[in-house]
Amino acid sequence: MGEIALPDGLRWRKSARSNPNGACVEVAPLPDGGAALRNSTRPDGAYVTYTRAEITAFVQGVQDGEFDDLIAR
Repeated sequence: MGEIALPDGLRWRKSARSNPNGACVEVAPLPDGGAALRNSTRPDGAYVTYTRAEITAFVQGVQDGEFDDLIAR
């Protein structure tokens, strides 16, 4: 399986709640409605892409608290 070439000029962003040392997940919206995710400490490294349906399901799951067991309390 090959890596998909991302379009130039993506606008990567991270949460305002990101780790203060800069180790964060960054996300960039894709032209087709999907999203690309990468590790902020490796901007030239690997990334993962998700379709609009996949990223929607994930974000809605986060909003519903389905992943609360993954965060520090």
